[in-house]
Amino acid sequence: MESRYWKNISPVVNANGIHGVKIYSQSEGEIVHLSLEPKAILKAHKTPVNVAFYVLEGVATLEIGDEKRSFVPDTIIDSPKDIPHAVLNEGDAMLRLLVIKMPKP
Repeated sequence: MESRYWKNISPVVNANGIHGVKIYSQSEGEIVHLSLEPKAILKAHKTPVNVAFYVLEGVATLEIGDEKRSFVPDTIIDSPKDIPHAVLNEGDAMLRLLVIKMPKP
């Protein structure tokens, strides 16, 4: 059995109010714990695999293709591969979510 505490893992991104830690990275998939400070934006980008976002804390605003919607904790949002997507924290509180990529890009 392996375990790890996400705060003890070196971040893969830690700038502009965004903090991302790969909490799981194996050949079959990847999970990133992503934190966004209030008003922080993860700019639109594409991934070669489908992505699922799971909101842990705060309100996540996602832009996927031409759609923009906000989601509360315990919501799962699907983002198809090769479609631009962005994550925004338009609120005044911390936003935390899991970014799940299967298979690993």
